[in-house]
Amino acid sequence: MTQTNDGEFEMGISKIRFAALSCVGILALAATASAQFQSASYATPTSPAPVIYQDAGVVSGGCSACEAAPAMTYSPYQSVFSAPAASGCSSCAGGLRSRLAARPCGCGVGSRLGSGCGGGGLLGDCNLGDQWKLFGSACDEPRLNIGGWFQGGYHTANNGLFNSDPDRLNLHQAWFFAEKVATPRDNGGLGFGWRFDGMYGTDANDTQSFGNNPGIFDNGGSFARGGGYGWAIPQLYGEVAGQNWSAKVGHFYTLVGYEVVTAPDNFFYSHAMTMYNSEPFTHTGAIGTFNLSDDLTVYAGWTLGWDTGFDQFANGSSFMGGFSAPVSDASTLTYITTIGDFGARGSDAYSHSIVMDTAVTDNFNYVLQSDLVRIGSTGEDNVGLNQYFLYSINDCLGVGSRLEWWKGDSLTGYAPHGGVLPASGSHSYYGATFGLNYKPHANIIVRPEYRVDWSPALGYEEGYFGVDMIALY
Repeated sequence: MTQTNDGEFEMGISKIRFAALSCVGILALAATASAQFQSASYATPTSPAPVIYQDAGVVSGGCSACEAAPAMTYSPYQSVFSAPAASGCSSCAGGLRSRLAARPCGCGVGSRLGSGCGGGGLLGDCNLGDQWKLFGSACDEPRLNIGGWFQGGYHTANNGLFNSDPDRLNLHQAWFFAEKVATPRDNGGLGFGWRFDGMYGTDANDTQSFGNNPGIFDNGGSFARGGGYGWAIPQLYGEVAGQNWSAKVGHFYTLVGYEVVTAPDNFFYSHAMTMYNSEPFTHTGAIGTFNLSDDLTVYAGWTLGWDTGFDQFANGSSFMGGFSAPVSDASTLTYITTIGDFGARGSDAYSHSIVMDTAVTDNFNYVLQSDLVRIGSTGEDNVGLNQYFLYSINDCLGVGSRLEWWKGDSLTGYAPHGGVLPASGSHSYYGATFGLNYKPHANIIVRPEYRVDWSPALGYEEGYFGVDMIALY
């Protein structure tokens, strides 16, 4: 294998391996889909995917049961990423929708596995039952939603991303949220709402406003508790909604990327290199969502750079926006960009995330994502390409794989597993993750996985196991 001057590798073992893993993933899931095609009870294919898990959603002035959900069309409250919808649901929104704080119709975690609408055994239909909520259902208080989850996990190695405390049981996320959904009035009047999210756990250090000046809001200080644990406030905002638009002002999740911080909204326990290294997690500012037609949703807003919480680092000031639109009956394209001064990350900057989400069959979902980050003030330049293969066997069981290529440099590159980061040049990293989602009950999801990371430039190859359990309330 020969290394070129810019750190790229000519076709050799790494690229052959990556191509082979892509083929294996496609063939394995295609074989599973073919075997299940005649016997599976398919859900209605939709376009959006990872979602906040809440079981009952508040819509236009009242409660929405799973069976009563409207047919899916693109609106300001619907996402751009897709997964097979839950059995019995005609709509299952997520992704950007979860970040814009509108509620789904009982799909949630089940958007990857189906929902609690089925009945039967592990490999056939299964009966998840109704999701139990500590604070009652949204139908008891149609304008107030309160809930959360506990996520505990174990992994055998530190890959330099979220899961950084190996060989011990970790409480990653003890999460609580409360919100009043902004729902437009039937007479055309505006609706007003708010949302608060707070969490404790080992994920707090990666969820705090680390783009702030030190000690401001939840960045360090009393929010750091030692032993890898801490507190974070990832969302605190007000919202106003009209008939075809909504706007948030405050501290909120980013729109960038496919994976998210909230554990119930991802298929895998671990996170992608691109998500961790090339994307913001939160912003402070204002973001609007505009439903221009059934087929086009536009996002536009201003933020104080990347990962800030009611603070401005240096001259942080940037645009965030983009669009989502179907490109076929089965595929949706989303483009989200940030442009300007990213604050602590640097100025004269540009980033984008492009996601193509395709419902190959009713149960099989394929996602292709590419991110790019270029920062003029520092010279940072990185790019990533991810593929997701997600297959829902039934409401209780799903299988998936994630294949990654990420190219960093001496500024943003990292050196897990004992690797040595070269002093200059660009360097390729690869990863392959294979996992299951098992949902024995509507409130419980278990996610075992096996992951392999390797980088010829840094001189490492490491395989390791991880598993977590999420309990919703």
